Amino acid sequence: MTNELIDFVIISIALLAIGIYGVSVKRNAIRMLFAIEIIINAANLNLVAFARFIPNSQGQTFALFSIAIAAAEVAVGLALIIVAYRMYKNVDIAEFRSLKG
Repeated sequence: MTNELIDFVIISIALLAIGIYGVSVKRNAIRMLFAIEIIINAANLNLVAFARFIPNSQGQTFALFSIAIAAAEVAVGLALIIVAYRMYKNVDIAEFRSLKG
């Protein structure tokens, strides 16, 4: 059974579409954070797939850096969501508009 590059790209496109749907339609902050993570995972899948099929590519190295940055992004995002929940008792994005100052 052979894995071709197009298989990985199709799965990555599906993940990207799911992530964009989640960011554009969902109004819950935690669901939007998960959708952003799905988009980052789609990009990482592309990086690793192209690194496998193209010689002398550094896609796996970039994917590791991307995973580290995504972990930091989740930590900061969840901290902001927790603070917003403590203030408003809700994680709806529409309620965060009053944070302008």
